[in-house]
Amino acid sequence: MLDWWLLVVFGFFIGIIASMTGVGGGIFIVPILTFFYAFVVNSATGTSLTSIIFTAIASTLNYAKQKRIYYKTGAILIITTAPGAYLGAWLATIMEERTLGLVFGVFLILVAIRMIISALRTKAQKQAQPVRTGTELLHSGKTVIIGAGLSFFGGVASGLLGIGGGTLVVPILIVAMGMPIHYATATSMFTMIFTSISGVAKYAQADLINFPVALLLATGTIFGAQVGAYTSKKISGRNLGLIFGIMLVVAGINMILKYM
Repeated sequence: MLDWWLLVVFGFFIGIIASMTGVGGGIFIVPILTFFYAFVVNSATGTSLTSIIFTAIASTLNYAKQKRIYYKTGAILIITTAPGAYLGAWLATIMEERTLGLVFGVFLILVAIRMIISALRTKAQKQAQPVRTGTELLHSGKTVIIGAGLSFFGGVASGLLGIGGGTLVVPILIVAMGMPIHYATATSMFTMIFTSISGVAKYAQADLINFPVALLLATGTIFGAQVGAYTSKKISGRNLGLIFGIMLVVAGINMILKYM
């Protein structure tokens, strides 16, 4: 078992990646806690989700200064992601550990494949795609309904796997709602605050959160999130998507190998 203080270091680098990609960081926190600190999966997911609250708040504050958050769109998604997170957390408390671990791994790889294919199809260019305002996005009732409906499953994934929800919410914002990736990652972080709190409430009831560990991770992620939010605006949407996808593949394979 590694020293506990290393969690702060892990948290810092996870915070950078999480803030850049809008995923929350649970795709790395859960494997780290299970591989290196002998956590059972559902306790790792509960602890991960708790630390993600701090990551999301820190990232949101920075993205708010950059004016990259679509608050109205995010607020609508919260209506479905928050209940989904609570349901996912409840499922995590009753699922067998091996099953939960394998589901986590397969889920990550499937999302990764989708993101990598999407990124590879996008021509590398310095000029950003036309940015639609939040009002323009919400003009299409059909788009809002589809986005909110799919985001419910993002919330379920958040609570079930301790990932914050951005792993699904970011692709939903990009593909289903037509939001540019740099705005999608920022808006995802905003919704993640409320999604994570909802899931944590259930994990706390089941006594599946190690709060000292969550705070150690959060200490690092808070500072890392500031670096990530600043760095992300300097990376093209195509490269950001590729980074996102590759990270998910690595984390997914690691989880599958652990529980096969």
